[in-house]
Amino acid sequence: MVAIPPAGYAGTERIVAVLLNELVRRGHQVTLIGPADSRVDCELVPTIDQALWNSGMSGDPTPYIEVTIERAWSVAERFDVLHSHVDTHSFSFARHSPVPVLHTMHGRLDMPGVPELLDEFCDIPLVAISESQRRWWPRNNWIATVHHGLPLENAPFSGKPGEYLAFVGRIAPEKGVEAAIELARSVRLPLRMAAKVHEDEEKRLFASVVAPAIEQGVAIFEGELATAARDQLLANALATVMLGAWPEPFGLVAIESMATGTPVIARRAGALPELVEHGLTGFLVDDLYEARFATRAVRHLDRSTVRKIALQRFGLGRMVDEYEAVYRRMARLARSPIDPRRPETTCQMEAAR
Repeated sequence: MVAIPPAGYAGTERIVAVLLNELVRRGHQVTLIGPADSRVDCELVPTIDQALWNSGMSGDPTPYIEVTIERAWSVAERFDVLHSHVDTHSFSFARHSPVPVLHTMHGRLDMPGVPELLDEFCDIPLVAISESQRRWWPRNNWIATVHHGLPLENAPFSGKPGEYLAFVGRIAPEKGVEAAIELARSVRLPLRMAAKVHEDEEKRLFASVVAPAIEQGVAIFEGELATAARDQLLANALATVMLGAWPEPFGLVAIESMATGTPVIARRAGALPELVEHGLTGFLVDDLYEARFATRAVRHLDRSTVRKIALQRFGLGRMVDEYEAVYRRMARLARSPIDPRRPETTCQMEAAR
């Protein structure tokens, strides 16, 4: 749906872009199978002429993803390993591909139909982006858990706490938009929001919740910001708020905020307890009352320490090292008599009994 690298808001596509670039820099032969308007320093096998978001398209992208999978089928035998970032859409491809296919699961796995797919395709190799994401499916063929990493070392830094709260992401209910606005209102701090409003549901929530907050002077809406402007917004904030009560599989905004020295106030849900160290790089809260305490206490955190920990734990090099190890393992197994795409996993053994 999004060109590589993405121009604005995107999570999965940003990870694909930085992973691809670093693999090329390390001397690997890399091919991107994606939109023709991608701009990458490697071979590109084009799928559709223009990325869907660039063309203004909204709605179900499944037919276009099927085009991508078909293109992957057509060139699969050229590669040692194929790495899919389209979640469950290419599970069948992974099972029947002539070469190993690795899936990094970027989304939540409890949505309708996804558990059934995970049960059926328990043999295919998967990578989780957090321990939280994979915890309900212990029998699946998880090759690794790889926390996201980004080139964070050039992020701007501010050692002085700002006088506003930051919200970066999508205008979506699961992102805690209403809670962020309510927190800002209750602690009498402006909420600066750099967010995507693209899908119909996002537009409705913006009209019903965000627009009134803007009129009341509680929120300042910045729209989708380019990376440099977004990072500066984060760096100058008192804290970044992530109050969605949902099992977020990762949370790139958290590591980007911490890399600028700005602590994160996050709901204790999903992967965020794996990213935010309570009382050190931010605070984990259970409700708005605790979020108010956190807003008061966050001024006393050492922002240099926040940045240092983020760079140590979530740098690009660490992530790519871990993926390289997975690729080598899969390529090695592909050359052995055992088929790495159909290991004798626990679920298969149980089904055979």
